[in-house]
Amino acid sequence: MSAPANPDGPTRRRSFTPAQKLKYLSEYETACETGQGAAFLRRQGLYSSLISEWRKQRDAGLLEGKQPGQAVGRPSAAQAENARLKAQLRKAEAELSMARTALEIMGKAHALLEQISESADTNPKRPKR
Repeated sequence: MSAPANPDGPTRRRSFTPAQKLKYLSEYETACETGQGAAFLRRQGLYSSLISEWRKQRDAGLLEGKQPGQAVGRPSAAQAENARLKAQLRKAEAELSMARTALEIMGKAHALLEQISESADTNPKRPKR
């Protein structure tokens, strides 16, 4: 048994402008922060594979400054490597920031313990009964 015919005729493949891709990516990432990413994709009729492809294009800088109707294409090897290195740099910078914050907290905790230790040394001991 074949699928019923579409009364509106054959379905037409959707195409997206670079601006639409960036908009959908932004909205999807916002929805993911609240755990609503899958629901967003269903509402928009999008697939996660499209989102993955668009992310690669965005990270390679292929979506920036493109006019509607202008071909985007796949990133070249150099663009893909550039995007990978930028992502690696962002991750390293985030880890560095976290390490600096941890060191700052440890320094403050050490200073506090030193202060407590000094104040404990200056208190006279009570004689035992």
